[in-house]
Amino acid sequence: MTTKNMWLASLAAPAMIAMLLVLLGSPSVRANDGSSAATAEVKIDNFSFGPQTLTVSVGATVTWTNKDDIPHTTVSTDGVFKSKVMDTDEKFSYTFTKAGTYSYFCSVHPKMIGKVVVQ
Repeated sequence: MTTKNMWLASLAAPAMIAMLLVLLGSPSVRANDGSSAATAEVKIDNFSFGPQTLTVSVGATVTWTNKDDIPHTTVSTDGVFKSKVMDTDEKFSYTFTKAGTYSYFCSVHPKMIGKVVVQ
């Protein structure tokens, strides 16, 4: 075998592996694997949570950000999570590990309500 043929043969194996991965599909990581959980955002602005209802997968982390000039909180009605009082641009995050519907409100302004649906 010539040097040129040996060089070409050494390139064939990696090329075949790459083609097999393309044809068969490479392994993927799902959000529920824990290594790359999904995230979602809720913006607090003008005395409201937006979106008011948010649907996420189990394992997702939701982050609330206060964009109002006035302090707000995020408190679940069933006591699962509770933020401190957040000033403008402060954030609070919670990771949802169980499916269910989690209603919440602002303890400073109780008419502000929202809901996270975890599937």
